[in-house]
Amino acid sequence: MPSYKLIYFDGRGFAEPARMLFHLAEVPFEDVRIPFEELMPGKQSEGFLEMKDKTPFGKFPVLSIDGFDIPQSSAIIRYLAKKFGYAGKTPEEQAWADAIVDQFKDYMESFRQFIYAQRGGKPEEEVKKIHNEVFGPVKETFLRELERILKKNRSGYLVGAGLTWADLVIADHLHTLENLKELEVKSLEEYKERIYSLPELRDYIQGRPQREM
Repeated sequence: MPSYKLIYFDGRGFAEPARMLFHLAEVPFEDVRIPFEELMPGKQSEGFLEMKDKTPFGKFPVLSIDGFDIPQSSAIIRYLAKKFGYAGKTPEEQAWADAIVDQFKDYMESFRQFIYAQRGGKPEEEVKKIHNEVFGPVKETFLRELERILKKNRSGYLVGAGLTWADLVIADHLHTLENLKELEVKSLEEYKERIYSLPELRDYIQGRPQREM
């Protein structure tokens, strides 16, 4: 069996769906969690800077497979999904899973703008303006799209009759919205709980480090 090492910061962030895939597939991996202090200029250790310099694009996450490095979160998660059987059962299902994640990434531009303003010390009025005029409307549209997809699919999953990596990406972000008190759609709350209650994931989710994002 290959030796897997997943390197990311000590949060859920862009790496959590990859961690969840390893647990779903019951495949052992080394979960390297970098302290968030390493993100702060002037407080970065030599070891972190050396590790960062060795990554393909100078950023994390990186998945190392017997020394072969794969960068970029979507590439990592899609690779593991294909490897472990969670990419979709047909080419059409795989394309739909990809499309949902692509749409999610478009939505995330507004989410990041809001979070950076909120956590970056912007004046409260500016944060409210970004929330109400940028993030809020995009979020509501995206959540309605998810509701519509789930209602049409009828399986309890976003694509086909079974779990795909798109479900993991979306469920993880819905959890973030819950933590931020930004999720008020009961059907999506129930959907997230169904994913998190899967027997292969339940113990990991209950025992993992609790992080807001």
